[in-house]
Amino acid sequence: MPGWRTVMLRVAGAGLLIVTGAIHLDLYLTGYWTIPTIGWLFLMQAIAAFGLALAVLAIPSRFAIAVRLAAAAGAGFALATLGCYLLSVWIGLFGFKEVRTTAGIIVGVAELAAFAVLTALALAPIPAGAAGASLRFPARVPAAIAKAAGTAAAALAVAALALLGVAVAGASAPSAATATGTGLKTTTISGTTVVTNAKGFTIYWFAPDTPATSKCYGSCAAYWPPVTGTAAAGSGLLGRVSTIKRTDGTLQLTYNGHPLYTYIGDSAPGQARGNNLKLNGGLWHEMQASR
Repeated sequence: MPGWRTVMLRVAGAGLLIVTGAIHLDLYLTGYWTIPTIGWLFLMQAIAAFGLALAVLAIPSRFAIAVRLAAAAGAGFALATLGCYLLSVWIGLFGFKEVRTTAGIIVGVAELAAFAVLTALALAPIPAGAAGASLRFPARVPAAIAKAAGTAAAALAVAALALLGVAVAGASAPSAATATGTGLKTTTISGTTVVTNAKGFTIYWFAPDTPATSKCYGSCAAYWPPVTGTAAAGSGLLGRVSTIKRTDGTLQLTYNGHPLYTYIGDSAPGQARGNNLKLNGGLWHEMQASR
């Protein structure tokens, strides 16, 4: 393979790893850091992606073996992170179930592309004169092995693409913690009486909202699903429960003029990980029963 084609594979592979790392870092900083285990895993994914991208891009071409191993490590990392995403969508990981978002789709596609590009780089013939080029393996991969590995990688990429499509199509916007609630109730968290949905998950309100308008749509609503249903209040609620109509026509519950939401970072009743977070353009607060 001509040297310029190898350079293109290195630049493309490193660029795709940087994209995945940047998205994971952004998700970490904009709320995932509050989720136990998942939060620090997102940070570790970002660090690993940036480190592997640097290795793929910066290792001098004359170190043929190092380039090939860095590419293989990057391909394995991309496939592993894609697999974790698919598992989190289907069955959940560490008590957290992922939701369908634009960021998730983009990073899934980028990881799949990174796997394909970096696998091609790992199997590419090493230009003559490169350090280690005289070695039989891994500097020089026999043609038969390279062909078999390339075929297997292509089949794996096609299967991963199909699984990604199925996962994205089957993923729902809200998680199990954010089911619609036709009744609100209260619970006590850290000495404060807060409003919860029918399943006991903490309810939040968004500072930029108005009594008649929700400002949380798109990816915001994926991470902070609106509480929808009818205006039915349970015992212990002294405030006024009502509804507003969202742009898609669904009714969103309000409490004392605040449109209500849950947070995907809360994986069980009694948690309030979204309280006082500044995300998606404003502050989020737990909905106190007395407010």
